Amino acid sequence: MNEDTKLTDGSEGSEPLTLPVLPVRDLVVFPHMVVPLIVVRDRSVRALNEAKQTGSDILLVTQRDAQIQDPRAEELYSLGTVARVLQMLELPDGTMRVVVEGMHRGRVAGIRESERMMRADVAEVEEVEEQGVHVAAMMRNVVSQFDQAVNLSRSIPPEALVTAMNVEHSGKLADLVAAYLSVPVPVKQDLLETLVATERLQKLTTLLSEELEILTLEKKIQSRVRDEVQDSQKEYYLREQLRAIQDELGEREGTLQDADEYRDKIASCGMPSEATERALREVDRLEKMPPVAPEVTVIRTYLDWLVSLPWRKRSKDKLDITAAEDILEEDHYGLKHVKERVLEFLAVRKLVKRVKGPILCFIGPPGVGKTSIGRSIARALGRKFVRISLGGVRDEAEVRGHRRTYIGSMPGRIMQTLRTVGTRNPVFMLDEIDKIGIDFRGDPAAALLEVLDPEQNHSFSDHYLEVAFDLSEVMFIATGNLLDPVPPALHDRMEVIRFPGYVEEEKLQIARHFLMPKQLKENGLTEENVHFTAGALQEICRYYTRESGVRNLEREIASVCRKVAKKVASGKKGKTTVAPRRVESFLGPRRFRYGAVRDEDEVGVATGLTYTEMGGDVLDVEVSLVEGTGELALTGNLGDVMKESAQAALSYARARARQFDVDPKLFEKTDVHIHVPEGAVPKEGPSAGITIAVALVSALCKRPVRKDVAMTGEITLRGKVLPVGGVREKILAAYRGHISTVVLPTENEKDLKELDEIPFNVRDKLQFRFVGSMEEVLDVVLAPDGR
Repeated sequence: MNEDTKLTDGSEGSEPLTLPVLPVRDLVVFPHMVVPLIVVRDRSVRALNEAKQTGSDILLVTQRDAQIQDPRAEELYSLGTVARVLQMLELPDGTMRVVVEGMHRGRVAGIRESERMMRADVAEVEEVEEQGVHVAAMMRNVVSQFDQAVNLSRSIPPEALVTAMNVEHSGKLADLVAAYLSVPVPVKQDLLETLVATERLQKLTTLLSEELEILTLEKKIQSRVRDEVQDSQKEYYLREQLRAIQDELGEREGTLQDADEYRDKIASCGMPSEATERALREVDRLEKMPPVAPEVTVIRTYLDWLVSLPWRKRSKDKLDITAAEDILEEDHYGLKHVKERVLEFLAVRKLVKRVKGPILCFIGPPGVGKTSIGRSIARALGRKFVRISLGGVRDEAEVRGHRRTYIGSMPGRIMQTLRTVGTRNPVFMLDEIDKIGIDFRGDPAAALLEVLDPEQNHSFSDHYLEVAFDLSEVMFIATGNLLDPVPPALHDRMEVIRFPGYVEEEKLQIARHFLMPKQLKENGLTEENVHFTAGALQEICRYYTRESGVRNLEREIASVCRKVAKKVASGKKGKTTVAPRRVESFLGPRRFRYGAVRDEDEVGVATGLTYTEMGGDVLDVEVSLVEGTGELALTGNLGDVMKESAQAALSYARARARQFDVDPKLFEKTDVHIHVPEGAVPKEGPSAGITIAVALVSALCKRPVRKDVAMTGEITLRGKVLPVGGVREKILAAYRGHISTVVLPTENEKDLKELDEIPFNVRDKLQFRFVGSMEEVLDVVLAPDGR
């Protein structure tokens, strides 16, 4: 393209001059400013040569985009600076070093662009300067701010401040200060295009204020970094001197000694390859750190945990099945299923060298021996026994540990307990697994999924240790009172063994052979000091305790022993015989009633069976009909499900009112009040449905309910009886309550056939009636002569 092309750009001012154009990048040249430039582009070099040959000025215009190598006319700003070339020097590589001085602002009226160079028609722009006190004040303020900037910044030479202090014109001062500001190119271009000097000063005031804030902050940061570097250099210098002195004296640094000790421990503790590699990496880090570094303590603690775990230490199993059976029988009465399961494990262990530890879950009421049987199992197997309580645990880190990034972090309770016990195959009891909580810190039950899964726990990873540890040889035993709160996924990983409550005969045997000898020993007595008759034990069992287990029974026996111990310690001679008539003198008046729940058949009162975490129990449901507006009142601390059962029972009775010879309009003018005594005890569940319905029908029909019949079952609106849980515990509660007939849902008949742990004497004294509808229930429980 040899011909010139002309691009017009409207401008105002004097007659334009034609000047060669020198585009500049990342720079705005102001008037009265001397600037050195390195010119590389061919067209720019030609423009400089022409200016030198003709003796003319040159127009310096800033590019809008500094990345463009060869800008076009439209890619330049329309206002630039007319400059004089002071010095030119051509370098060997063909580039040009030039020094220019800005003369005045110039507006581009038009650009003629060719392949050789760009020429522009430039009109000089007149600046507007004002005079007055306010202008002088603005100038002083700008000079003051510029003075602070010079003191804070190394990029502004002190000579610039001297020049600024001697400038008398506001426009020249504004251009001088603007040239030294570290602001983006568009901001500087805006200052160049601001023709009124006072406006430029006002903008500079704002820009200088911002720049001073940045420079002040930079100085603070640099000062802090410099201090830290100086301290670090000083510490390094002194430490190197100390190291040299210790080398001369034949002493070694503490961390180096520790590193060698840790390497020896790692080699001898039997870690797997992954853990060994991780531990040696930490030792290498420790070796390179100064002893006073904060990280040293963290690494040492971590290594202490790793080398103290029982990677290879294990107890040798006792594989004598007969001896194990004798130990289990010696320590606990009954518990047939549990003992059989332990002996089965021993038998398999005897045949197979390596077998995965079983994951057992003991579910039953308090005081039936769930925790104590764990110790007996450990003794029978020849293993160590450890126990942790999960009751109230809400933090997942309690199980899996904390990340090492936290201050004071440590492994979870699983690894802590294994370190304490010192073997990798103990009997590990997780007590109260049904009482685990959950909150914002995570779900501990979910963390237990890996621990209690035989397919996963061979590579259990604690968050703190971050290496796999084999838990497959551990025999885990979880205990709880109820199975319902245990999450289904966790329940699926465990083999559940239910502990039934004890009947009276079993309690008496346990008291005679286990509790009495234990309490005599703990209270410093012998059989020469005290003797419990069989009648006295029965008296305590019947009238001073009401429980499924034997915890309270042991407590009452201990109370009697303490009183006897007081007599012995006082010097009284002779043997104390505890007979039935003397129990009251030791324990006070009878606390519970023994025998039938009710003395006679009553209208509106039915006996139900319930199952709680304390075991099975017998409860009465009372119904009272009073004049009113057809409202239903429910009292006795009932849960939502039990309230819904009451609603269903009432709807059933209303739908069959004519069948019961009851006027349907009676419900519109009668209030029904359903009450379950012992209001302080929360009650929940659907199993009281048929009991509420029986009591309601009895009140409506004025027919009494048999006192010797107890029932359990869920009711539907159609009068169907659905199955319930906790049958074994409920049957034992009925036996303890002197019930002769137990009404159960038909679908629970199969459960009764599987309940081989119920003593035969209990089955012989109870009559079982299986029902599928409310009609069958009413035929059994309503007295025939009360209609």
